[in-house]
Amino acid sequence: MSEVFDIAIVGGGIAGASVACFLAGRRSVLLLEQEDAWGYHSTGRSAAEFSLRFHSTGVGQLTRASKGFFFDPPDGFSDVPLLRPRGNLIIANEDKTHLLERTFAEEMAHSSSETHALQLQTIEQAMEKVPFLDPNWVRAAFFDPDCWDIEVENLLQGYIRCARRSGVELRQKAALTEARRENDRWILQTRSGEFKARVVVNATGAWADEIAQKLGALPLGLVPHRRTAIAVKVPGYDMSQMPEVNEIEETFYFKPDAGQIMVSPADETPVDPHDAWPEEIDIAFAAHYLTECTTLEVSRVAHSWAGLRTFSSDRLPVIGRSAIVEGMFWLAGLGGYGIQTSPSVGRIAAALLTGETIPQDLAEHEITIDMISPARFEK
Repeated sequence: MSEVFDIAIVGGGIAGASVACFLAGRRSVLLLEQEDAWGYHSTGRSAAEFSLRFHSTGVGQLTRASKGFFFDPPDGFSDVPLLRPRGNLIIANEDKTHLLERTFAEEMAHSSSETHALQLQTIEQAMEKVPFLDPNWVRAAFFDPDCWDIEVENLLQGYIRCARRSGVELRQKAALTEARRENDRWILQTRSGEFKARVVVNATGAWADEIAQKLGALPLGLVPHRRTAIAVKVPGYDMSQMPEVNEIEETFYFKPDAGQIMVSPADETPVDPHDAWPEEIDIAFAAHYLTECTTLEVSRVAHSWAGLRTFSSDRLPVIGRSAIVEGMFWLAGLGGYGIQTSPSVGRIAAALLTGETIPQDLAEHEITIDMISPARFEK
């Protein structure tokens, strides 16, 4: 293909799709995905949660800056609301009641106009929300109303439709195999053919350091971490209105999902980039935690899976042009928060790619270029 694209985005997950959408026809754009489905890896294996609390400072800023998009997306972006109310019940056993009470007090002290008040729960009130909790285990609880389920597939497909309407060239089964720089452009060899672009966006998630090396850059030390989940059938309960449940130190969490209970041991095991699968020990831990804090018995795991959450060393995203390799742009290290921060991350990346500053409404959340720039690692 002789066309030279202004921007080639490598990686068709939520990060790559969002920036393709937010570039909105301002540049000629190519979106390359190595698999035969958009969002096959981390995007398609997310817990699909949008929460305004319990984040690090940087992730919290990006999340709050994304709230407006989720509640009021552009016309025609999605046929259904992107968020569904869920709520989050935080629980603790006898040994951690003081930690839960302290966390509740700290969160209440830092509440803002953007959040609703937390609600301290009696054991009876907690069990009204989740009837199969074990009152012998759960000794303290509070409820956070500011937690929603994200309609991840609608969000991802909304970005893809937006990109397609704005003229983005979309290619699947196009894994990058080789790249070289000639004059002011990249020659990209993929399993779907050769492409040319002036700038390459590295939005490849767990593979970001590997792809960076193909582009002649040094790795930034981005590390994929495996997280496991299982699905368990819970007959006899109406779970449509049940909240998500989180152990106070996030040792585990569970939530209703498609008529079943999704449980995760909240594991973060460093691994090499790969098509992740769960380990038996982590499946066993997930089942153990569920039976420990509830009256349920897990005789059979209906389904199990794993996804990769990729972190930089300071656990903040890496977004911006490389200072070392001309024509390379980092969009990586989203660490499991890529879906809920995608509206702000996509807009920031699109702005930087087109030579603009961070949009004013995002800057009002104290998001700065320095906190996300690859320059903090490219030394």
